[in-house]
Amino acid sequence: MTKKSLSDVELLLPEWLVPIVPDGFLPAHGVAVRDGKIVATGHHTDLRERFPEAQLTPLPGQVLLPGFVNVHTHAAMTLLRGLADDLPLMVWLREHIWPAEGRFVAPDFVRVGTRLAIAEMLRGGTTCFNDMYFFPQEAAEVAQEMGMRMVLGHVIIDFPTTYTRNAEDALRLAAEHIAILGNPALLRHSIAPHAPYTVSDGPLQEAAALARQHGSFLHMHVHETAGEVRDALARDDRRPLRRLHELGLLNERFLAVHMTQLNEDDLAICKETGLQIAHCPESNLKLGSGIAPVATLLVQGQGVGLGTDGAASNNDLDMLGELRTAALLAKGREGDPTALPAKQALYLATLGGARALGWEKETGSLEVGKAADCIAISLDHPATSPVYDPISQLVYCAGRDQVRNVWVAGVQKIQDGRALHWDDAELGREAQDWALRIARENS
Repeated sequence: MTKKSLSDVELLLPEWLVPIVPDGFLPAHGVAVRDGKIVATGHHTDLRERFPEAQLTPLPGQVLLPGFVNVHTHAAMTLLRGLADDLPLMVWLREHIWPAEGRFVAPDFVRVGTRLAIAEMLRGGTTCFNDMYFFPQEAAEVAQEMGMRMVLGHVIIDFPTTYTRNAEDALRLAAEHIAILGNPALLRHSIAPHAPYTVSDGPLQEAAALARQHGSFLHMHVHETAGEVRDALARDDRRPLRRLHELGLLNERFLAVHMTQLNEDDLAICKETGLQIAHCPESNLKLGSGIAPVATLLVQGQGVGLGTDGAASNNDLDMLGELRTAALLAKGREGDPTALPAKQALYLATLGGARALGWEKETGSLEVGKAADCIAISLDHPATSPVYDPISQLVYCAGRDQVRNVWVAGVQKIQDGRALHWDDAELGREAQDWALRIARENS
């Protein structure tokens, strides 16, 4: 075997480096990448001296940081973006989204919608996402084709859908698809019971057993609305989180999505079990569902990541927007301007999310040995000038149109704002064809 040449190394040389570990920002620092991994970090001068034959990629006016980790999506629902807005969650689901899904969701719908979602996410600096939707095998194939890091959620739900007849059928397919797809470098799996109100006790316990068998985790909507909690109490005098705890589901490998309705008992269960939280502030605000007490959860040591939810309820997959909303919302909720400061919000969108997904050894920070999941955002822009602290500018000023360069495992996906591996116009035409069909048949 021949020794690799220093010319196989690429140096990414931004104006500022925000590695997340260590925290803070470093002027005139960059990273060295070889075979998709970070092999060194350091000052520009030191990196050039250490790797004199390396390919140089200057990033003037840009800040380099880890790609965002979106811990909760329904990617293919991009094709339902704008179908039904300004409605309460259960009205939105029962009268609009579930009927549309029952008529239109199929393998091709998932392929087109997921492709569009990944293009949007990569353009916005997201390099890893945790999905929950029907026909997961098609979504995984699209992610692999586009070179996107993905946790594939295998949906479990009691009632019939276009994908499965019942929870038993969903569990069987989940096991089959995990066996078929395996664990390539950019793909992992979660078992995703939809919600406490759509999955009964037996399938929940079987889902937990399947997750343990495959070294995966459970990914579930929990305490999303006050109505969900009221209905659960009316059924058996237990809040949903208490029921899940008594079933033995809750631990550090349980990702609870939303969690806007938490009392003292719920918070104690969270702390006791060490479960992870997927905070989706913009979707929760748009649906009027409530506000998760993120500052309290963080103080008690809870793991928290940020998610967008689906584009049908957000209506975008913009993690820069999400982390800004999270930071501002926490301050407003607590009446405390020091709640969820910029540095901590950025952590939740990167390494916090990676930890929530159990993928922190591979992604979420720019450290030697990790994958080169990197994004470069231009701060040389009227909206982010002048720059005193690039982290503050990222969180409180920058827009996703300022994402200039994106790499997943060292492979460049966006170069100077241009997509390298897909045609935006073609994706838009495919999506509009679906929209015309859905609108015509729904009228």
